[in-house]
Amino acid sequence: MTFTDYLIDIALIAIVLLQVRGRRLTVRNLVLPVAICVWAATQYLHGIPTAGNDLLLVSLGAGAGVVLGTLTGAFTRVTAGADGSPLAKAGATAAILWVAGVGTRFGFQFYATHGGAGAIGRFSAAHAITSSNAWVAALLFMAFGEVLARTALVAFRGFRVAPEHFLGGSRILGNGGSTY
Repeated sequence: MTFTDYLIDIALIAIVLLQVRGRRLTVRNLVLPVAICVWAATQYLHGIPTAGNDLLLVSLGAGAGVVLGTLTGAFTRVTAGADGSPLAKAGATAAILWVAGVGTRFGFQFYATHGGAGAIGRFSAAHAITSSNAWVAALLFMAFGEVLARTALVAFRGFRVAPEHFLGGSRILGNGGSTY
């Protein structure tokens, strides 16, 4: 693992941990984790392998990410602040789920680069996973699924609470500042 790999994992953990205290939901806050994932894709994703069970592995990774992201978003409370702007506050369950997702990817990367490559290779051979690129794609799609599902859910709920902050003043789907 490179220093950059560690920074990416730390940044993704920090994004939700900062919301444990509660923070204003802005377009910038919503786009940042997506931008981190896009950057990681440009650096590490070199195609999606489809031989053997590679595509199944990638699909399972993406599915696990979507489930974790949806649950993390569901356990993030979104309310209207005093000024009417949406506030997101991750609960303990949201933080635990988010750290579990990022931590699982981190742990696998660490294991693979610190002595676990042989065991991963044997598992891959036994389960028709044809290349290490399948593992890379599975981990990246897990991250994408987690980030996109959580971001979409929290953004939708933020829009429902305070649409004027997302649409420049128009009040569509407004509800008077209730919690979602």
